[in-house]
Amino acid sequence: MGHTAVLSVIVPFLALVAFVGARPATFLQDFRITWADTHIKQLQGGTAIQLKLDPSSGCGFASNKQYHYGRVSMNIKLIPGDSAGTVTAFYLNSDTDTVRDELDFEFLGNRSGQPYTVQTNVYAHGKGDREQRVNLWFDPAADYHTYTILWNHYHVVFSVDNVPVRVYKNNERRGIPYPTLQPMGVYSTLWEADDWATRGGLEKIDWGKAPFYAYYKDFDIEGCAVPGPANCASNPNNWWEAPAYRQLSPEQARLYRWVRTNHMIYDYCTDKSRYPVPPPECWAGI
Repeated sequence: MGHTAVLSVIVPFLALVAFVGARPATFLQDFRITWADTHIKQLQGGTAIQLKLDPSSGCGFASNKQYHYGRVSMNIKLIPGDSAGTVTAFYLNSDTDTVRDELDFEFLGNRSGQPYTVQTNVYAHGKGDREQRVNLWFDPAADYHTYTILWNHYHVVFSVDNVPVRVYKNNERRGIPYPTLQPMGVYSTLWEADDWATRGGLEKIDWGKAPFYAYYKDFDIEGCAVPGPANCASNPNNWWEAPAYRQLSPEQARLYRWVRTNHMIYDYCTDKSRYPVPPPECWAGI
């Protein structure tokens, strides 16, 4: 599927997204810096930020509140050029030590000219190690692109520019863990991970290219804030629980198949060295 065809099926979905509305915010309305405040700089009156990684530190930020179901999205422009060994992460996390829920976007840096890889991971009821990797079909450092996590009672959908790249279905009725019990905060970090991030750690970070910068804008969180109304998370009238969001539309499903066929480079479900018997959610069609 070429880019023109992809855009032609994205447009109707964009209209649906526009209909339900979005709430872009300034950084400090919804977020706080969690570490290395000298490495996060507000831009454009606080509607955008710059994250910096250098030999002294990376940095990170988190939402002021936790949320129980909803949708979060950000426009991100990743590190240009030689970004090998760096990781820019955008994720939801329950911030619990023993039984953790987490939904991860991790953008793995590359050597110049190689495709950027996005890794997704799901932790549910403390069980993780559910990685999938997709090579992006565009240069994510050339401009901003929209990265979205939708989380409702039916599934988790990771999307890039409204193209689904990962779906994790709620199959609790089959005894498969799904993040239902805990609210999660929204987090992002920029950090060094050259022991694993690029080609399994073979490509090390080149500090001669530092500092490394990533940029964020259009912060949008829509969900059940905690603390908040106790019945919000179970309310079937929340827009993200509507029938249109309970499964992929035919257009989204077509895009999802296109991504998995043409751009997926790793799926834990098919990694027989790690899982000689695939985990049960793999048999459930996740």
